[in-house]
Amino acid sequence: MKASDYIVEFLAAHGVSICFGYSGGAITHIMDSLQRAKGICFIQTYHEQTAAIAAEGVSWFGHTVGVAIATSGPGATNLLTGIADAYFDSIPSLFITGQVNTYEYKNDKPIRQQGFQETDIVSIVKPIIKYAALVVDATRLRYELEKAWAIAKSGRGGPVLLDIPMDVQRADVTPDDLVPYDGNEAACSASIKYMGGFSEEKLKSLIANAERPIVLLGSGVFLSGSVAQYRAFIQSNGLPVVTSLLGKGAYPEDDPLCVGMIGSYGNRCANIAVANADLVLAVGTRLDTRQTGTNLASFVREGRIVRIDIDETELTNHRLKNVDSVLGDAGEALHRLVDMPWARKSDSWSRYIARLKSEYGQEAEIARNVENRMPYSIMKALNRFSAGNHIYTVDIGQNQMFAAQMIRIREGQEWKTSGGLAPMGFSLPAAIGAAFATNMARPIFAIVGDGGLHMSMQSLLLISQYRLPIKIILLNNHSLGMITQFQDLYFDKRKSGTTKESGYLVPEFSLIARACGLPYALFTGDDFDVGDALGDVITAPGPGLIEFDVGEDTAVYPKLEVNMPIEDIGPKLSPEELRSAMIIDVLKQ
Repeated sequence: MKASDYIVEFLAAHGVSICFGYSGGAITHIMDSLQRAKGICFIQTYHEQTAAIAAEGVSWFGHTVGVAIATSGPGATNLLTGIADAYFDSIPSLFITGQVNTYEYKNDKPIRQQGFQETDIVSIVKPIIKYAALVVDATRLRYELEKAWAIAKSGRGGPVLLDIPMDVQRADVTPDDLVPYDGNEAACSASIKYMGGFSEEKLKSLIANAERPIVLLGSGVFLSGSVAQYRAFIQSNGLPVVTSLLGKGAYPEDDPLCVGMIGSYGNRCANIAVANADLVLAVGTRLDTRQTGTNLASFVREGRIVRIDIDETELTNHRLKNVDSVLGDAGEALHRLVDMPWARKSDSWSRYIARLKSEYGQEAEIARNVENRMPYSIMKALNRFSAGNHIYTVDIGQNQMFAAQMIRIREGQEWKTSGGLAPMGFSLPAAIGAAFATNMARPIFAIVGDGGLHMSMQSLLLISQYRLPIKIILLNNHSLGMITQFQDLYFDKRKSGTTKESGYLVPEFSLIARACGLPYALFTGDDFDVGDALGDVITAPGPGLIEFDVGEDTAVYPKLEVNMPIEDIGPKLSPEELRSAMIIDVLKQ
């Protein structure tokens, strides 16, 4: 049996039905095997970065291991952004790269390169991958495939890579003679471990004495497959809940218990709520500075944080001082939590949360502080016209934060954006992966800015080619808005490479849509029609590019400034109003 056929049969046997990639000489044997195989389809993506991020989309929305392939050299290095993104956001994914023949490989020779397009991709990816190996012996293919697959899925998931030379791909193998993988290296205990002297009794005591508990859900809840269980747990105990950027949608955002998203661009009501909590149950989230702000000493300064995370290194290397840590899978930990004494002593905390949502929710924030409201009006329109099973994929920049602050993910809907690496150009490839993972059965909003569309333009043709159910929601402010807002705040409004005047241009997107065969619509002005005209465009079957010219002067609010506590997010409240909004200030008097 040809080795490349064995590789493809392995993938198919493990439930892989879609493989993304780009053609190239060193991967042609595997491509040919994919072409001849039944039950698995190869999708040419026009750029390897698209393939890598689309594989992430398949993993996230298909609840499996996404797969992407590329040739040696530039094909392999073009995967790097997607590999790093999968690593930082814990997305199980398998990347297979072609390599020059083993007899052409330079090995330990003190030269830069021996074979054409030879590149040591295994060494390059080592800091951003769970496992990578160069397979130089065809009899080790089964071992390496099984090992890589197991490691990608075990513990805190992430990407793996196998680099396979051309002569190994075309070798003859006997499947029954191939060396198996024993699985020990990828083993992960499902047991719960209390860290640093913390214990189940101490957890019970914290919960029993908490007057102002709140739950913070991160992406680990999705990755553990325990979303439904956490929703039931929160509802049964009447606990207010906030989310991280990646945890958005883990709890229905139209439910009264959901306060919003926290962080540097979090909803003001959610930030204030967390600041006043005496117990924060943080599940599957890193609590990085985009959530806590850079003033770490002020974060939940009069309460305790109980973190539940599957990655011990995250728990032992945090910088917060008021944290108790529980090591383990989020779903497994929930079995312990449901039996804890969660009953509140009064309804004052619930009434306080309701007041915060009313006075400091995003609608109030926009009315109070936002001049150009069109970006937020677009998000409100998407809330209105989205179906019960809609998927949102969201790019990086101001568009991401407009969406995160204003989109309300309801029961049955899903949200995906990039958190750790945050590459512009993420949304469209992720939407492509989502479309294939769901067999094109669910409508998708791919929200993107003009900058992100610059970086993922090749994805437009693929969306058109397969008539994917993706509506591209383009917020065009003719600038790199997130950076211009930063430049306005910290550099006395001096611009560099972010506006037309400073060297940044956008193309005529209507012509690009036409060239790619995509239906196109344009809306302009603050009073754009959110009625039938927009509804007809958004809900029409098939793909489309909907451009909103929002004007160059756009700003995301609220936004936390450097070294400020998260409750004092800008534009700042007066000292008197902030004091009135806070509980902990009252307790200090």
